Amino acid sequence: MNRDLQNSVLEAGAILKEGYFGKKEIHKKGSVDLVTQYDMKIENFLMEHLQKIYPGAEIVGEESFEGEIPSDGIYIDPIDGTTNFVHSIAYTCISIGIWQRGEPVEGVVYNPILNELFYAKKGAGAFLNDQKIAVSETENLIDALLATGFPYTKVEMGKDYHFVIESMQNLLPKTRDIRRLGSAAIDLAYVACGRFAGFYEVNLKPWDVAAGILLVEEAGGVVTNHLGELYRFGDIIVATNGKIHEALLKNMGEYN
Repeated sequence: MNRDLQNSVLEAGAILKEGYFGKKEIHKKGSVDLVTQYDMKIENFLMEHLQKIYPGAEIVGEESFEGEIPSDGIYIDPIDGTTNFVHSIAYTCISIGIWQRGEPVEGVVYNPILNELFYAKKGAGAFLNDQKIAVSETENLIDALLATGFPYTKVEMGKDYHFVIESMQNLLPKTRDIRRLGSAAIDLAYVACGRFAGFYEVNLKPWDVAAGILLVEEAGGVVTNHLGELYRFGDIIVATNGKIHEALLKNMGEYN
């Protein structure tokens, strides 16, 4: 990893850790979507440093970006898993995805609470704390531990909500189990390192997945949408080790 990028991520992680164990100012962005002063503090820190490391790149920060989201740039989620962060649950991280020409080229997911730094570079593999990682060898859906997430739009009890409920009803009896950790970036990193055989979720934003997509792909996995088409931000992301991909798509149910 670029040493300047690594140092910036580690320093940002120290800010996250300070906030995790310290006092937080908690505000609502929506009915259940939370933000703290540390989300902004980390994002501002990273934007300042990344502008120097990648001059000219457009930086898309979750908390500050306004307008139409571009297909290229640096996507920052300063705290993915803010609800976990607020409730002192350790599945929370910093996610940075760097995209060029509509493709991910670098990705970092860093959880300073568990001391896990995931990194991938296009064509160079994926790593956890400098050790190369690979997706799981699980071949059958019944042996697969999956992960998913619940969108903030659940409060509206619309299309997204019904997909979540129906997909879990379909999949739960046909899998080893399903986990819901509360951080899409960590879920994708865990697919990349073989802890989960697959992950799916509806209505995620680019900063949630921009780094994790590359981690999975560079670790030998597959990332598509619910129709089996290449996922490059959209309604539903499906990431697996490749071996259970068709079975997961077949058994998830429809999104309509």
